[in-house]
Amino acid sequence: MVNLIKRELRRLWQSPWQLALVSYLPLLGTLVLWWLFSAGLPTALPVAVVDQDQSQLSRMLVRQLAANSVVKPISYQDIGQAQAAMEKADVYAVMVLPFQLNRKLLIGHQPTIDIRYNAQFLLVGKLLSSQIQMSLADGLKQKARLKMLASGVSPEQANINLNMIKTQSSALYNANNNYVAFLVPPILIALVQIVAMLVFANALSDELRHNTLPEWFALGTYKVLWAKVLVYTPLLMLQMGVIYAWLYGYLGLPLSSGLGQLFAAQVMMLLVVWLIVLTIFAVLQDGARVISLCTALFAPSFAFMGVTFPTHEMPMLAQWWRQIMPSSHYVDTHIGVIAYDQGIDALLLQLFSYWGFLLLIPVIAVLLTKIRRDQAKEQMAEVQG
Repeated sequence: MVNLIKRELRRLWQSPWQLALVSYLPLLGTLVLWWLFSAGLPTALPVAVVDQDQSQLSRMLVRQLAANSVVKPISYQDIGQAQAAMEKADVYAVMVLPFQLNRKLLIGHQPTIDIRYNAQFLLVGKLLSSQIQMSLADGLKQKARLKMLASGVSPEQANINLNMIKTQSSALYNANNNYVAFLVPPILIALVQIVAMLVFANALSDELRHNTLPEWFALGTYKVLWAKVLVYTPLLMLQMGVIYAWLYGYLGLPLSSGLGQLFAAQVMMLLVVWLIVLTIFAVLQDGARVISLCTALFAPSFAFMGVTFPTHEMPMLAQWWRQIMPSSHYVDTHIGVIAYDQGIDALLLQLFSYWGFLLLIPVIAVLLTKIRRDQAKEQMAEVQG
């Protein structure tokens, strides 16, 4: 086995691309992803404000908006200019404070404050919608309190009337509402899965490129495979360890418990990725096609993780596709460890969810036996010829 591991390490050293995959490329990708989301939360999103009332109240509401770190109000003279700015994506929302807003509130009428946001940017639109409404509600509460006090309501009763229902929002995942903690780890899991696929597909295709399939089978089919697993699994685990140390150690992202469970789940995910790649390699026996098919298979892994979209609402075909994605199983452990401090019993159940991939082992055995027999026939034909 030692000689087989040396054989694999020698081939790794002779392949610059493979060396890059197991060393610096994923780390560079991690840094780029962190830089993209390093702002944590969107701030100072431009919002067009058309103040048709020009009253003390309307100016107070604009100041309330300006006090919100998410919103950056920009004044426009008329609705047409504000709409044109939103169509050019200069602003993400338009708010119109109507004429006689203050007067209608004083006489008990219900004026309409028109708020429109660009839902094309889904997260930005939802964030602006909630933040604008929150800012306006805080400002209008002060006006309503003054009106009640003027009508003879006691301050205590006015406070009760304005705060009859108190709500508390607690995020079950991503408690700090930080995009770095929310999006970067799942994207990195998808990236690691793609890198793992490329690494193992290259290791197998290398036998085709160097025409060493007969040597592989002569050395022992499963021994050579184990040598590849023993070389590349620790290297990728080391990569992931560095990435996690940077995310949860250096950057200090929230972590509910230790990373031990994650490392166990990562080993399982890598082994399952190896099984899938080996199955496709045994079927196609073509390096380019293996990488193309595996890339197509793993490409939607981030969408199937259920982080940004509930997977149970997906079509049945998408849910089946998700089940054959190792990262979809791993992300359950990741969220359980990071957000919920899950126990070992939960980890064992999550590891058991991989059981269906064991069915690939007999398929691989049959296919490799067929390849070995074909290789033997070709060698015999060459000798006889």
